[in-house]
Amino acid sequence: MNRRVMIFGAPLLLAGCSTTTGPSLAPMSYAPPAPTIDPVHAAIYAAQEGEPFPVPAIDLSRIVDPKFLRREVDYGTAETLGTVVVDPNERFAWYVLGNGRAVRYGVGVGRVEAFNFQGDATIAWKAKWPKWTPTPDMIARDPERYGPLRHGLPGGPGNPLGPRALYLHRDGRDTFYRLHGTVEPWTIGTKVSSGCIRLLNQDIIDLYDRVRDGSKAIVLPIRGETMA
Repeated sequence: MNRRVMIFGAPLLLAGCSTTTGPSLAPMSYAPPAPTIDPVHAAIYAAQEGEPFPVPAIDLSRIVDPKFLRREVDYGTAETLGTVVVDPNERFAWYVLGNGRAVRYGVGVGRVEAFNFQGDATIAWKAKWPKWTPTPDMIARDPERYGPLRHGLPGGPGNPLGPRALYLHRDGRDTFYRLHGTVEPWTIGTKVSSGCIRLLNQDIIDLYDRVRDGSKAIVLPIRGETMA
């Protein structure tokens, strides 16, 4: 099961509101306050207008850790403007802005290390509301689940790629790995996918608008492994 964080925001409960004293009094119980939502992030992750299908607001209280929300950060790298760098160890992706800065996004990565793509790739093309088709490996691993979908699922609500996808190619060939949205925003920051790199829907829309076809993408190796 995917890891989720449940936030309990109930008001303070008092065991007693009288002047009665004595050892029989029950101890006071309480729940921790709900986290304060940054208004900047509340606006970033609001429902998206102008889409052919709904892109609802993200319930930020369900995000595993606020560090996985989008922000511009310092990022020292020799990579050029427009490069996308993914670190599956830290569960982050960076879009290089240049001058030591980048936009950082939280990501979900492959639940098994062997599923994760590693190395350099080219974002050969990108798509809005893409069709999703399970890979031959996915069908082989779980034919009962993926076999009926071998001809693909059209874009729209419920499609696991979400509203956008960036397609990674290497040496002119499709790697079958993508950066894409998700129907499970609470999984960002976890090992969850069949290998693709998932972002919050508002984040993949933002990244899609920044990235050009033919841009470089780098997926760093899992620590302790050799880059493919």
